[in-house]
Amino acid sequence: MISIRRVFTQVEHIFHEFGPAPEQPLLRGAIGVVMTNPYAGGYVQDILPMMSQLEQVGIDMARRLMQTMAVPVEQIATYGKGSIVGEAGELEHGALWHVPGGYAMRELLGWKGDRVAYRNGDADKSKGQPGNALSIVPSTKKVGGPGVTLDVPLTNINASYVRGQFDAIEVRVPGAPQADELVFVLAMSTGYRIHDRVGGLRAENISVWDGLR
Repeated sequence: MISIRRVFTQVEHIFHEFGPAPEQPLLRGAIGVVMTNPYAGGYVQDILPMMSQLEQVGIDMARRLMQTMAVPVEQIATYGKGSIVGEAGELEHGALWHVPGGYAMRELLGWKGDRVAYRNGDADKSKGQPGNALSIVPSTKKVGGPGVTLDVPLTNINASYVRGQFDAIEVRVPGAPQADELVFVLAMSTGYRIHDRVGGLRAENISVWDGLR
């Protein structure tokens, strides 16, 4: 069921946005995997078998992305995920990425919850500790043709309300997806938007540890 054609990575270093350069540039990275959509071309009621097979794909992608970004796990501040469905598929095929994509990054970053609970939608019932990727992984998905762009949202890994780290990274895989393909994306960054100055919760002030604040 899993037939991968390409793996695409991108990394960007942002040094300034018309203002003074920060002490450290913002590092943003993304990885996309292009694979055959086994459900393309018709309606299939039970698509869940593919979700479990995507778990290892997600784990491998998360590890590859960390290697490409070449920073310690402790420096990852935000994450996000997304999917692009080729034109012979449906949006729900992209939704298969919600669990394997999100779990892969949370596990890599130290989340201590149970994989089965996560798969069953009960992640919030699992035990987590401060600093263990507690916030939900934001997501986006669309149906599109080869080379279409996807803006993948990014939020803080432990508190979704860290306003200065609301961000997005634009991802485009040249020539993909073909009509019968899927593109699954993971993304991470190392911190705040350059020159963030619109107030709100700071990452250093997270205190509730509920995934929000």
